[in-house]
Amino acid sequence: MQASTKENQQTDDIETNIDVTAEKNSSSKKTKSPLLPPPKKRQRAKPVEVVKKESKNVSEVWGHFTRLPSSNPPRAACNYCGSSYAAHPRYNGTTALWAHLENSCKKYPHRKEKSQKTMHDFTGVGVNQRDKKGNVLNVEEIRLSLARMVIIDELPFKFVEGEGFKAYSRALEPSFEVPSRHTVARDCMKIFIEEKRKLKKLFKSERVCLTTDTWTSLQNLNYMCLTAHWIDSDWELQKRIINFCIVENHKGETIGKQIEECLHEWGIDKVCTITVDNASSNDRAIAHLKKKCKWKDVILNNDYMHMRCSAHIVNLIVKEGLEEQHESIMRVRNAVKYVRSSPARLKAFKRCVEKEKIDSKSLLCLDVETRWNSTYLMLDAAEKFEKAFERLGMKNKNLLNILIVMNSIKMNAREEKQSE
Repeated sequence: MQASTKENQQTDDIETNIDVTAEKNSSSKKTKSPLLPPPKKRQRAKPVEVVKKESKNVSEVWGHFTRLPSSNPPRAACNYCGSSYAAHPRYNGTTALWAHLENSCKKYPHRKEKSQKTMHDFTGVGVNQRDKKGNVLNVEEIRLSLARMVIIDELPFKFVEGEGFKAYSRALEPSFEVPSRHTVARDCMKIFIEEKRKLKKLFKSERVCLTTDTWTSLQNLNYMCLTAHWIDSDWELQKRIINFCIVENHKGETIGKQIEECLHEWGIDKVCTITVDNASSNDRAIAHLKKKCKWKDVILNNDYMHMRCSAHIVNLIVKEGLEEQHESIMRVRNAVKYVRSSPARLKAFKRCVEKEKIDSKSLLCLDVETRWNSTYLMLDAAEKFEKAFERLGMKNKNLLNILIVMNSIKMNAREEKQSE
């Protein structure tokens, strides 16, 4: 027991000596060089919430909602009814907001009632679509505008199926699907029906004047066009084509029956005048209308209903006068044809114009024999280049023969005027 007690004492003394020496060593080191305090143990950093800047409100829906600053999580309230919806800029989109405006908010001024018929009811295509930015597209208005373009510019229905137009439409609005030509045709017919309904309502209170004409096409088909003219409430002259159809022949009775049928279809019973050309068949057509139609508010017993087209009368007078000068006109026409028949002749004629120093910007034009106004333009232009024709004729015998005859005709005409 004593031996063990001594051993324990010795171990305690040894440990004490070791601690003392360690303290001495540490104190001696401190005096020699100052050391930094031992680093503290690093603690794991707490997750910090990164607050992202809110993106700009691109969608138009934010013009109808207001963000609630005190709400957590973020919410937005409707400007019309006050209903609030989740509006976190990262986790919530604008679909619920649009749905609230279109379906739930009764105070939304642009909301459409369910009972209101739209283009979707007829075709199965939604009226409103959204583009990539969330803007609402009025598909119905776009389609009607497309149909109006086809009508105004007289385009074929297959124009909308062309690759160029489709590429243009995709560049303009990728989310809009271009309709087929059959759909465009139906839209055009809807526009026609709506415009016809408006005109029928207008014709009930307006007195109209009619003009009509018939002609034969290259396919040997007889066409008739009927146009209504009237003065609106703003004192502006209006006109609309109310009939364009094929008729069996140009007989007066046939034309009269066709006009009668058209007037009944449109509900027109207040006609002031009907203007037609001087053909004898039109006299019988007007007589048929006076007997068959039941007119209201007749003016002077319809004695002045039949009006003859003054332009047609002038045309007949000019044609009769041109027949007396037919030979000279043919010579001028042949000379113009000769010059315009090839690029080489036209180039030679221009050189003659330069040599004669003719200062005229007008060019030679060939007339249409049935259009006397074009014949006048041809003669007026040819007279200015008379010396150029003569110079060119000196180099070409064929043209020279034409010009000799032209000069002889001109001399005869001058002699006749002097004798008078």
